[in-house]
Amino acid sequence: MPTQIASELTGLSTDKLREWTSRRALIPADVRPKKKGSPAKFSWQTILVLRIAVLLRERFHVELQAHKTSFINLRANLRKRSFITLWGHRIAMTPDQWIIVDEDASIAFGDALLIRLDPHLHVLRDGFALPDVTTGRGQLDLFSLPNLHRADGSKALTKAVDSGRRRSA
Repeated sequence: MPTQIASELTGLSTDKLREWTSRRALIPADVRPKKKGSPAKFSWQTILVLRIAVLLRERFHVELQAHKTSFINLRANLRKRSFITLWGHRIAMTPDQWIIVDEDASIAFGDALLIRLDPHLHVLRDGFALPDVTTGRGQLDLFSLPNLHRADGSKALTKAVDSGRRRSA
């Protein structure tokens, strides 16, 4: 996702998002801007980590710079997991690390700050037009309907197919 959409999904202003991802490099963008004025690109994992950072700052008043390495490690752990498998899980922030735990699992490692992932995954699902795993189908759609229709009601797929046709003599 480009910077503007990432800003909407994280709840950060565009300036604050640039500060966190570029100037302070708290949570770097997945694809840095190629030149001044071009947008950075963000994966769903990075946006999820940014949403968690916003939660920690706004609700728990946590100093984020001290957790810079933890954010990088969390993003690396999220890249090893599929989006679907995170539903019904929490992230446990311990003094040493971040652990992804099942919603029903008891915490056996001492003190931890628990963050439910489902509310954040709902936002990402809608923002990235990902499938709704709560329907229980267990199957991903080949084409996502929200991506096939534009805001003006026209079909993006039809236009893409038409523009890809070549005329023969």
